[in-house]
Amino acid sequence: MATSASTSASVTERRGIPAASFVEDVQIYLSQTGLDVNSALAFLQERLQQYRVVEMKLLAQQRDLQAKIPDIEKCLDVVATLQAKKDTGEALIADFEVSEGIYSRARIEDTDSVCLWLGANVMLEYSREEATSLLQKNLENAKESLEVLVADLQFLRDQVTITQVTIARVYNWDVHQRRLQQAAATSPES
Repeated sequence: MATSASTSASVTERRGIPAASFVEDVQIYLSQTGLDVNSALAFLQERLQQYRVVEMKLLAQQRDLQAKIPDIEKCLDVVATLQAKKDTGEALIADFEVSEGIYSRARIEDTDSVCLWLGANVMLEYSREEATSLLQKNLENAKESLEVLVADLQFLRDQVTITQVTIARVYNWDVHQRRLQQAAATSPES
């Protein structure tokens, strides 16, 4: 879709999210797209709905990552605690969740390995060093993904705003044109 001006210096998309174009002149926009006012409004409303769907998906991903990061940090703390207790030779007394809301107490003797949930009901045993390395890598990846998601959400919000402004501009232009036509039609009769 061609318009008289575009946003963000000709950015066409960001990670699959199409960029909205700011419409300076509605008449030029309509003639370039070959749409009438109702078709243009329908197209813009549909695009706005698409943006809303993408926004919901991104917000869900953001919530998941925001929940995942503290879990990874907690796992890193546990591995560090195990390492610290190994150095002192003391056993670690810990409460762990057996099931939702059900906990059990365990005495953890000197151990050189830990088991990590990888997801999809898969657990693997790692040395403490490997577990620390893996968890740190996962934490870095999760934080980077969160940064990208936040940038995507900001881009998306900008596109929503531009689309809403464009809808308002097209609608207002149409109202203005109808008033001009109505005034032109009634003035010769007066």
